[in-house]
Amino acid sequence: MSTPIDLRAKVDDYLAERRRLGFKLRNMALALASFASYAEHVGHQGPLTTDVMADWSRLDKAQGHSLGTSARRLKVLRPFTRWLRQFEPRTEVPDASIFGPVPGRVAPHIYREAEIVELLAAARGLNPQGGLRPATFETLFGLIASAGLRVSEALSLLDTDVDLSDSTLMVRQTKFAKSRLLPLHPSTVEVLIRYRQLRSRQVPATADTPFFVGTRGRRLGQPLSDRQVHRVFNELRGQLSWVNRGAHDNPRIHDLRHSFAVRRLMLWHEQGIDVDQAMLALSTYLGHAKISNTYWYLTGVPELMALAGSKFERFVEAAEADDE
Repeated sequence: MSTPIDLRAKVDDYLAERRRLGFKLRNMALALASFASYAEHVGHQGPLTTDVMADWSRLDKAQGHSLGTSARRLKVLRPFTRWLRQFEPRTEVPDASIFGPVPGRVAPHIYREAEIVELLAAARGLNPQGGLRPATFETLFGLIASAGLRVSEALSLLDTDVDLSDSTLMVRQTKFAKSRLLPLHPSTVEVLIRYRQLRSRQVPATADTPFFVGTRGRRLGQPLSDRQVHRVFNELRGQLSWVNRGAHDNPRIHDLRHSFAVRRLMLWHEQGIDVDQAMLALSTYLGHAKISNTYWYLTGVPELMALAGSKFERFVEAAEADDE
């Protein structure tokens, strides 16, 4: 008779093993901890079964999530249960089809140049006029749009990561525990220089100074919080009344990153550059773990699907001409 497994301990062992390989696993850690608590709460004994995993996947405090959400929750358990079978061979690995396919990525809102200009102007108009706060948000949103950063990457930048004499910034230990050095356009460098000069008048730079800082009260000089940035963005978005062209509820900050990638691909297409040859460079610049994540733009974004369609039409016309 096999010894009962301490599920919480095995979750910790699994996460530790994966993290040694460079994975951060924040969301997975939360999900596995939730599942271990649920199994304990319902008094589950013995090997893990598909039934108990499916029951946990259906849980929804808001009573409003879909089969797609359940499919995502169940998907998190699959690699853990495969790993757990080495200790308890009777562990069941849930079938991926129980709740249907996991929904794929949906089309983002691709910002037009005029919309980005409007966003930066609205940020510049924040109170106090001419102060550090409006300059912080204008520069932050502008950098995300011009360098394709994740919001978390921009907020994690230290002053020492931004080398404006060399026109580069270092993005350290990002989503997939990798760092990358990004070249910046001269126009972006000019804006960053002005922001640094303004910030330095109120926050003397040290080795630990964030590049983007809080500007009010006790938060002065402290890192900007993700919640604060999204709150300000949502306020500005409400003022601007954009027409949402994406599949999310509203345009998001993260869509600035998507817009950067799409604009680059469209520019390469217009310049006659072989996109397949250039795709690896874009994937590396964006910090994607797999190049397939970059290729997704070609099929998941209407603007690029239109370009691909017109390119295919020209290919067909050329082929028909050859046959005449």
